[in-house]
Amino acid sequence: MSDDPQGAAPEHELLAVRRGKLDRLRAAGVDPFPHAYTGVTPIGDVRSAHADLEAGAETEIRYRIAGRLHARRGQGKMAFLDLDDRSGRLQLQAKRDVLGDELMDRVLDDLDLGDLVGVDGTVFCSRRGELSLRVESLDVLAKSLRPPPDKHHGLQDVEQRFRRRELDLIGNAESRALFVTRAKVISTVRRALDEDGFVEVETPILQPLYGGAMARPFVTHHNALDRDFYLRIATELYLKRLIVGGLERVYELGKDFRNEGVSFKHNPEFTMLEWYEAYADYEDAAARLESIVHAVSVAVGYEGELDFSPPWRRVSFVEAIQEATGVDIMAHPESADLAAAIKAAGLELKGVDDLTWPQLVDDLLSKHVEPNLKQPTFVMDYPVAISPFAKAHRTKPGLTERFEAFCDGMEIANAFTELNDPDVQRERFEAQVRFSEAGDEEAQPYDEVFVQALEQGMPPTGGLGLGIDRLVMLMTGVRTIREVVLFPAMRD
Repeated sequence: MSDDPQGAAPEHELLAVRRGKLDRLRAAGVDPFPHAYTGVTPIGDVRSAHADLEAGAETEIRYRIAGRLHARRGQGKMAFLDLDDRSGRLQLQAKRDVLGDELMDRVLDDLDLGDLVGVDGTVFCSRRGELSLRVESLDVLAKSLRPPPDKHHGLQDVEQRFRRRELDLIGNAESRALFVTRAKVISTVRRALDEDGFVEVETPILQPLYGGAMARPFVTHHNALDRDFYLRIATELYLKRLIVGGLERVYELGKDFRNEGVSFKHNPEFTMLEWYEAYADYEDAAARLESIVHAVSVAVGYEGELDFSPPWRRVSFVEAIQEATGVDIMAHPESADLAAAIKAAGLELKGVDDLTWPQLVDDLLSKHVEPNLKQPTFVMDYPVAISPFAKAHRTKPGLTERFEAFCDGMEIANAFTELNDPDVQRERFEAQVRFSEAGDEEAQPYDEVFVQALEQGMPPTGGLGLGIDRLVMLMTGVRTIREVVLFPAMRD
């Protein structure tokens, strides 16, 4: 078996050697790409079942396992191989007096690191205390025609890790574990909502009119219908139409798309959860979010510095900005006045004279408040101008019943007591049109169909959007969204 050390020979020579072994296997009547291999036990289950086996102990317990060859030691009459599957790694002992000359020669001469194989054998524990499987039979399940990433260094090029995620997963057990954790995050969220009577639904990804968030959309053209469509930036407006229709508790967990910059916390394609609950408000949404995120942290065994236990800290939007910058945004309701106040406070803001009031306010929050919110925090009660779908606050004029949840210096969720008065919603859309005409590319377009849906009558409703990718970042401790997205968007 060749270790194929990277750099030991030109790539074309390594590939030629592996293809030569493929030809030898076929000439010997071995199918190097069989259809199936049934009855496999995960390596993790084998390890769990025999965790207490003492050094030197033998058993007659047989297992069939399968995976990718990771390493090999020894030659001649006996060799030790390391086999990886998703659940872990197990040492294999191959002995000539057990396998016979033909199969032992195949193990030593025709297999390479990276090959996928299946083995049957009995469990024992080596004298050094290593749980092992004594191989009684071995089948090639897929011949690897290219060498795996270097087993000691993995993929050193971070960009290459993201472009060729399959290589990253082959060479990096931590990456495999991370995406298993991601799956557990999602299943925990789903289970919590399902158990509370929510109905999971699917709404269009291709939309004739985008809406539900402050973002620029991707535009595509449908040839048969001869019209432009937008990749959705949010599921909000469709989900609230389902509340109007009487489903009462709905959620969707799927992809959204925003044509915006790429950063450690932004990917143009991302996974979002949105839920809407009739007869609830933003306080109910906050309590549900605390409960779900805490349940996720328990499910994945989170052990970091963040404390997800309810209740989370709460701060006022207006007061948080004023404490961080000295600027009282509500005292400056026009963009020119707010821009002047920002300059007077000595704050640098690129293009300050060209930004609308919502853009100025959002910039103050994202630059001066958000980075300093380490522990889970609700920033409460946002101004009307930046909350076109939130109901006016019942006691605070000029503000809405909206919060955003922040943690570790980034936003993870956004929630409202949903605006259900169609006349007020129409006025909010008209204000967004004015912001758009003033140059705000992320302002909401006017959606008359949604207004008409509200005219049918929508019950009091609490709604929330939770960024799944960012939640996974928190639970795994990674600092860039590209680590938790299997195939992130990359430059050429």
